[in-house]
Amino acid sequence: MSPPSALPTSSNVDRKQPRFPPEVADIESADGELATPATICLPYRPESVSAARRFVRVKLREWGLDDLVDDSAVIVSELVTNSSKTGCQTRMLVGVRRPSDRIVRILVGDGSRSMPVMVQAGPDSTSGRGLAMVHRLTRGRWGVTLLPFGKVVHADLTTPSPIST
Repeated sequence: MSPPSALPTSSNVDRKQPRFPPEVADIESADGELATPATICLPYRPESVSAARRFVRVKLREWGLDDLVDDSAVIVSELVTNSSKTGCQTRMLVGVRRPSDRIVRILVGDGSRSMPVMVQAGPDSTSGRGLAMVHRLTRGRWGVTLLPFGKVVHADLTTPSPIST
């Protein structure tokens, strides 16, 4: 297991640059990206949640988007937690993109075609609020792309003001 302050190590991340499948190109916006997209491949284990948070935090700070670090950490935590509960045995992809000067996009791909469901959690519920938080933090700008062997969930955050990187 990697140390708490480090990014995932080569033991739990693919050495070659992982890519989302071509079916995701419309939400990935690779052509007009303002900054180099980043993607990692993580195992379906609980410690992948903290690894994904660290990965997104480092990338956003590299882009000078410190104002989005906290919300992005919550979003990627919820999406990776949902993905890790699917029962898949391969690896999930976690990505962060800058498709425009006003948008940061977080993507989590997994090998399950089970759609995420936003539920109405009761006041005594200990779970079930994750997608509602994603919905609130993104102001409803999130969605799912089904793939032949899985899905990609994406969530968009708006930057406080246009920033060129």
